[in-house]
Amino acid sequence: MSNRNSQANKAAARERLRAERERQAKKDKSRKQLVVAGSVVAALAVIGGIAYGVTQLNKPDAWEAAADAKNVTAPKNTSGKDGTTVVVGKPSAKKTLELYEDSRCPVCATFEQGVGETVSKDVEAGKYKVRYVGATFIDNTDNGQGSKNALSALGAALDVSPEAFLEYKAALYSAKFHPEESDDKFAKDSYLIEVADSVEALKGNKDFQKNVEDGTYDAWAMKMSKTFDSSGVQGTPTLKMDDKKITAEGSENAPMTAAEFTKAIDKALKA
Repeated sequence: MSNRNSQANKAAARERLRAERERQAKKDKSRKQLVVAGSVVAALAVIGGIAYGVTQLNKPDAWEAAADAKNVTAPKNTSGKDGTTVVVGKPSAKKTLELYEDSRCPVCATFEQGVGETVSKDVEAGKYKVRYVGATFIDNTDNGQGSKNALSALGAALDVSPEAFLEYKAALYSAKFHPEESDDKFAKDSYLIEVADSVEALKGNKDFQKNVEDGTYDAWAMKMSKTFDSSGVQGTPTLKMDDKKITAEGSENAPMTAAEFTKAIDKALKA
């Protein structure tokens, strides 16, 4: 082989090696760019996911939204701002018994089971009117929704009639239907409707059922709850007349029997 051919072959080999290195360098550069781009996209996806998660955490749930609602649908048979004044009884009755209750409250259930029928008879006879104030604080301490949901359902019953409201309230507190405080059974619309089927005016009542399932009176319930919170009352059940607490004789607690209640209420009516 001549000297010239040998040098030419070496030069060609060097050229091929240079060209191969350039192709490999371009290939490596492209791969690096793809990796970086992929990392950026992944990072953006993570950031986006975190942002979405934070947004969801900060987004109010249905009850928070109801509490903040500007427009409140109040049931019929109510008065006052946002319909939070609920008074049941004959207009001719001179005095008003204020009754503060939480639907999940076990002591309220004991009170209603022992005294509720007497209250209903007194109201029907025109002995006094009843102003009902509903609370939801047990939901706050027990991380539930039953107090709020039951209060909204009571609004749906009140929309039917004051009588349906009182009967439904009695049914919710009855030994048959009232759950343990730790059992958030009232959070289920289906259970509230089941309880309502024991009340003649509400049994199979499609309007009532729709209002419960649609949460028509959720905002009203939250406004009512705020009324309780601003009342200064610390627990349930609390009974007041002429701004004075009604308690069992020799006690600071509400009367739990019909006899105790009648004695205390007659004293308050004479005052």
